[in-house]
Amino acid sequence: MPEVLVQYEAEIWQSIGATITMVGVSILAAIIIGLPVGTLLFLCRKGHLLDNKWAFSILNLLVNIIRSFPFLLLVVFLIPFTRILIGTAIGTAAACVPLAIIAIAHYSRLVEQSLLDVPKGVIEAAISMGASVKDVIFKFLYVEARSGLVLGLTTSVISFISYSTIMGVVGGGGIGDFAIRYGYQQFKTELMIYMIIIMIILVQLIQFIGTSVARMIDKR
Repeated sequence: MPEVLVQYEAEIWQSIGATITMVGVSILAAIIIGLPVGTLLFLCRKGHLLDNKWAFSILNLLVNIIRSFPFLLLVVFLIPFTRILIGTAIGTAAACVPLAIIAIAHYSRLVEQSLLDVPKGVIEAAISMGASVKDVIFKFLYVEARSGLVLGLTTSVISFISYSTIMGVVGGGGIGDFAIRYGYQQFKTELMIYMIIIMIILVQLIQFIGTSVARMIDKR
């Protein structure tokens, strides 16, 4: 192991842990909230099962506003809200708040797009068999769109890793913040390169897993 990595081993593992924590919370937020929001966006569209112009317009506007924010400005804008929510605006826990919010908006849009790819005939067949809205969602829509949903989540997770590199502005830590503070600002270029390599390996691993799972569950 290169000497520079040995010297900063503890800090490197700490930064990796911070990145995993931030991305992990983002994934949970995307699945627990982003998936239902994306599903509602699909269902409330004109001509769909829960056709509701107002509900669709409000959800669509909120998602668009959040996704329109440059992420760094969103982090700063949410500092008061973060402080109210968890009692502090500094640290890894505080960094998870804006990451979770952007994760919800990001994945909900990908969910909507995946569900729009489901053939209308599948939904019509489900309704003709007397399926409830719940049955249509869980037994038909999610089943047909499962491959797209996994690929969408994979794309989202890679974006979350990218977003996490900015969280040094609120003391969130992480691999990206470590690379900037120790590698760039202290002119340890070799250390920065090693951190970039770690990020690349992490992204490639996630992409490989996501693509493999999507291919396995795609029965079309």
